Amino acid sequence: MKYKLLCLDMDGTVLSDEKKVTKENLDAIKAAHSLGVKIAICTGRLFANARVYADMFGIKAPIIASNGAYIRDKDSDEVIYKSVLGKEKSKQLYSIVEKYGFLLFFNECDCVISTKKFDDNKNIYVKMNKELPEDRRVRLVYTENMQDTIEKEGDEILKCICIDREAIKNNNYDKLNAAREEIKKVGGFEIASSFRDNFEVMCSGVSKGSAVKVLADFYGIKQEEVMCIGDNENDLSMIEYAGMGVAMGNAEESVKKVSNYITDTNNNSGVAKAINKFIVNE
Repeated sequence: MKYKLLCLDMDGTVLSDEKKVTKENLDAIKAAHSLGVKIAICTGRLFANARVYADMFGIKAPIIASNGAYIRDKDSDEVIYKSVLGKEKSKQLYSIVEKYGFLLFFNECDCVISTKKFDDNKNIYVKMNKELPEDRRVRLVYTENMQDTIEKEGDEILKCICIDREAIKNNNYDKLNAAREEIKKVGGFEIASSFRDNFEVMCSGVSKGSAVKVLADFYGIKQEEVMCIGDNENDLSMIEYAGMGVAMGNAEESVKKVSNYITDTNNNSGVAKAINKFIVNE
């Protein structure tokens, strides 16, 4: 078997635009797993939410969450790797980005902290929590004083997400770009985007690519035996690291440029087509 570790992004990759896993994708993932390939979800989502989707696969799977800041097996408490922002960096980051008026979240492995109330009708975590058992729910923390909440929660904060809801509508990304540049000048942070209207901030050195390497080393798998599939900026590092880096048909051009292969789109089961080509039918 040429590829022994398969790392899959979720949004825009395994998931369709409707946030569903197609039967073709599910069948291909299970087929690869039955051949002995280790399957890892590699996502910007927090662990608790990614685990819900991993459960759908019906296989034992490690999860690389929060863009590489947290690695853990979905069915155990064993944390393979963790890199927290911590209190001081989270406070420093908040003091930079709060003036831009972004929709702002701080994430732990199982918790989302926000200064905006969680809308029962719109927020995906609220909707999913209603249907999930207690041990699979995401803890939602609304606060009017983020600095105080960071002081209480900061030891477990992994990532900050900044979203400008007006950016795409107005085709204006100046605020996002300005905030990114300001954070870069401070140093000590890693910045990546999972969609055009956002950027996500972790500790310096944290990325999906570095996390895939940690996981591969953990299992004793060589770089050339790793296959990664993704679509967005935060997938660049893992696609560059992989022996076989696959870009989705709907991927950003920057991702396609560094990939070894471009598959079909997320709405046309591009993941299944890549798995079948390079693993199942090799």
